[in-house]
Amino acid sequence: MSHVLVTGGAGYIGSHACKALKAAGFTPVTYDNLSTGWQDAVKFGPFEQGDLSDRARLDAVFAKWQPIAVMHFAALSQVGEAMAKPGLYWRNNVEGSLTLIEAAVAAGCLDFVFSSTCATYGEHDNVVLDENTPQEPLNAYGSSKLAVENILRDFEAAFGLRCVIFRYFNVAGGDPDGEVGEFHRPETHLIPVMLEAVDGKRPALTVHGTDYDTPDGTCIRDYVHVCDLVDAHVLGLHWLQEGKGSRVFNLGTGSGFSVREVIQAAGTVTNLPVPCSDGPRRAGDATKLVSGSTRAGEELGWQPKRSTMQHMIADAWHWHKNGHYDG
Repeated sequence: MSHVLVTGGAGYIGSHACKALKAAGFTPVTYDNLSTGWQDAVKFGPFEQGDLSDRARLDAVFAKWQPIAVMHFAALSQVGEAMAKPGLYWRNNVEGSLTLIEAAVAAGCLDFVFSSTCATYGEHDNVVLDENTPQEPLNAYGSSKLAVENILRDFEAAFGLRCVIFRYFNVAGGDPDGEVGEFHRPETHLIPVMLEAVDGKRPALTVHGTDYDTPDGTCIRDYVHVCDLVDAHVLGLHWLQEGKGSRVFNLGTGSGFSVREVIQAAGTVTNLPVPCSDGPRRAGDATKLVSGSTRAGEELGWQPKRSTMQHMIADAWHWHKNGHYDG
């Protein structure tokens, strides 16, 4: 089988990507430092523990497995933390990615699938973002991801590295089979935090900002089911394996949900009340971020089949009630 190096493969999205890769006939090799990931989530291929800053370790892993491609998920991704600790994000996300890219090129592994973010666009209210929207990030998270996109383009010009870049917003849901799921410690993402409140594992969900210029005053975001998302990444890998050129794809449904709409949907799916309280805005949060995926649909043939709010919450609830990792 062909090996694919999956950085961050012990994390939420990376572990689902490993399952999708295995189903598609590849052998995912997880590379993760376990700072936020879980070794229990590595179920679909070999595991190599290591940090992106460790060039010698990366060189050894490339030499051992000789992957045909890299699928790069490993990154810090919390907006609040990025606002407070920008240096941490530039050092981890940018320097780490640069070391990885240099190691891949040195090993002759020139197909690269990169998990970027629509946060590179910044705030463009009342429009559906596409791949040509100006990139004006509001925080160090979006800025660091944009920097890696630019590094990839420079390495393409110099060394023939080919990349597929995916930009997306909020990822939700979980593996319908319950083999892997979303499990952060501490948890910061809206849907799992909300489900912890529903389940009595935290006092209440805090709604960060209720005075935004939206119909109900809360932020609006596009949500994509994690299984739909990783299916796109496998399609991106096939795109590169077929010899097609570097390409950027947005992944979204083209419609958004406000925080209060997500809360309402959770109450409907779980048939339980959602304890919540209002809090101040978080620095770095945009009002409305919605991304279309017309290009991904037309060129990759991608369709977000499970990305309804009901599906995402139901799958997340199933994992919340039945799944966990030790650690």
